[in-house]
Amino acid sequence: MFQALEVSLDLVRSLRRPLARIRVRDRSLHDQIRSAASSIPLNLAEGRRRSGGDRAHHWRIAAGSADELRAALRVALAWGDVEDGDVSNALDLLDRVLAMLWRMTR
Repeated sequence: MFQALEVSLDLVRSLRRPLARIRVRDRSLHDQIRSAASSIPLNLAEGRRRSGGDRAHHWRIAAGSADELRAALRVALAWGDVEDGDVSNALDLLDRVLAMLWRMTR
């Protein structure tokens, strides 16, 4: 089992409810969050089947998407679209994914 991929899928699942709230308040931010969240497992999966620098490139893209997602969730919090408790699990999972990706790209 590819643990980073599994954690990233848990992350996507954790966003279902908060993303529904965000969609009502800010469709553009919703789309940005959904795109960034989807990019993480997709690039992890693609990178797993690549080799050399191409593999690391996909994992760096996944890390960039994870950081973008974290910023977007913080923006949603700042706007009051969601509360801390709505996204705390997602932010914890993001920290895990980013730690894994940091190790994978070094």
